[in-house]
Amino acid sequence: MESENYTYPQGAPLLGRGRGRSIGLFGGSFNPIHIGHISLAKQLKQLAGLDEIWFMVSPQNPLKESSDLLDEKLRFEMTEVALLGEEGLKACDYEFHMPRPSYTWNTLQRLHEDFPNDTFILLIGGDNWQNFSRWYHADDILKHHQLVVYPRRGSTIAEVPQNVKVVDTELLDISSTEIRQRVKAGKSIAGMIPTAIEPLVARYYK
Repeated sequence: MESENYTYPQGAPLLGRGRGRSIGLFGGSFNPIHIGHISLAKQLKQLAGLDEIWFMVSPQNPLKESSDLLDEKLRFEMTEVALLGEEGLKACDYEFHMPRPSYTWNTLQRLHEDFPNDTFILLIGGDNWQNFSRWYHADDILKHHQLVVYPRRGSTIAEVPQNVKVVDTELLDISSTEIRQRVKAGKSIAGMIPTAIEPLVARYYK
């Protein structure tokens, strides 16, 4: 059964209900979220024909060092505020309540149990697709779930299986790393992040 401790995106149905939504899972550390993330999600929602996209804020990426990650609750807070008013884009802390490190296969399994009427599509960049064979239960993910792959600079997307869709999206030249560095250096980050979270980013990354 669903845990009452989960903070599902606003509007998510109760277990066993719903109209069979098509939901894209956009996972990341969002450290912090920026306008590039939001622009990409809007494009993916349209190109893949999705009803919603859930920004799955990750507490820990198994393939990356986590030492430079801001506290997960603060990253979720910024993501939630940044997405206010963005139709069909939701902040989600689902993985906060799962065993660490968080593996996508386990998340997909649990989501299927909690939301059996909905279809979840995994959204990943070309760089992650190149390393996809290293993912936990990669073959099972491909066997049971649909994936949408979008380009990333420096990555090449070769032939893909039938249930993997490659989309052509415009990428904004913005990175969370650059934002953190600019804040520490006392430089402006105007235009790089939603205005609503500028005070939070300035406070959390100073």
